[in-house]
Amino acid sequence: MKKFFLVFLIWFISVIFSIVWTFENPEKVEKIKSFFKKNQKTSISSIDSETKIITANSYDVKLKQVISLKEKTAFIIHNNKKDNFDIKNLEIYTQKGSLIKNLKPKKITLPNHFTLQRNGGIKTIISIDNKKIALISSNEKKCFFASLILLENTQELFRTNCLPEKPKNNDFNGLGSSNVHYKDKILLSLGTPEKHSSKNSLLAQDNNSKFGKILEIDKKELNDKINDNSKKLKLNIFSKGHRVPQGLTVLNGNVFNVEHGPKGGDELNLVLKDKNYGWPKVSYGTNYLRNNGGDGSAYSINHEKNGFEEPVFAFVPSIGISSLNKCPKILKNYYKKPCLIALSLYGNNLRKGYSIVVFLLNNKMNKVDSLEKISFDDLVLRHFVTDRENVIYEDKEGNIYLSADKKGIFKVSFVNFR
Repeated sequence: MKKFFLVFLIWFISVIFSIVWTFENPEKVEKIKSFFKKNQKTSISSIDSETKIITANSYDVKLKQVISLKEKTAFIIHNNKKDNFDIKNLEIYTQKGSLIKNLKPKKITLPNHFTLQRNGGIKTIISIDNKKIALISSNEKKCFFASLILLENTQELFRTNCLPEKPKNNDFNGLGSSNVHYKDKILLSLGTPEKHSSKNSLLAQDNNSKFGKILEIDKKELNDKINDNSKKLKLNIFSKGHRVPQGLTVLNGNVFNVEHGPKGGDELNLVLKDKNYGWPKVSYGTNYLRNNGGDGSAYSINHEKNGFEEPVFAFVPSIGISSLNKCPKILKNYYKKPCLIALSLYGNNLRKGYSIVVFLLNNKMNKVDSLEKISFDDLVLRHFVTDRENVIYEDKEGNIYLSADKKGIFKVSFVNFR
């Protein structure tokens, strides 16, 4: 009995110590979790699932899973534009730091400061010539930041300043991020890594910070930096006042982005150089409700009156909008209007996400004439499969492909136009 009591006492003290240590050292716990997550094996396989038919307003959508992948994607490239979809032509980059080719995953060599803490990971992949650059979240000596890493040799091409918020208030889901090639530049979106309004929010209006901006990188200067690391790479501010700019694309020479509002206020923006989109001064959303971590306060709504650019469209309530691209040809030819297609994540209890969203614009492309939200049940939609410059990939039959978090890659067909 004494032996049992002693063992129980040691166990009880150990449990209490573990609870107290965990409470007092949350960042150390996060580091341990990050280490194990980075070293988990990637599970992927091809799959031949049944086709599901979803009825849209003017046509049907056929949905078929082709790859099972139990991770979140960071970027997906189909390397041959002309051929039919082929798994062998896919490069799948995961947020945890793997590259998958021909269904064979391989861990990417990344610097020690790469972290999965605070929902971190690889956020997007920039391609230039045959080189790949990853935007990653990082943590070094209690400094949380973002950096651009050349994957062939882990050369750090750029790093931001440290985030000003306490570590527990940083959320790298808020880093968002996409990139697109635009003339002789690459545009890169960088959000404010937060869930609720914080010190990080103010960076979106700070010209000395790269957070909360769409940034412009000169391709020649990027190549110069790759070839001579002693040179400094400049990331110029293309536009500012963005919260979580998640998707980025070019349509008929015009730059568009989608971004998350706080609670409500997801936006589609026509992005003009040197313009200010208002975060955190204005938003159609609110600072979350008190039971969800915010204070429930609303923002000023009138962008134009306060000297900011109005969104082309704002979702109230939000849908958790994610990727954005040009509509595939089959939709473009049907609608005969400027057409954008987007994906959405979870959304919220007021408006579910899990959808493809089709925007039809007026000819000036500064107004949404029509919006259709096509529900995909419970799929958390993350990325389109694209080419290296983030232009949507279509196979010979006009099918497109997209990823769903922790589910895999799906083929989407638009059929039976009415």
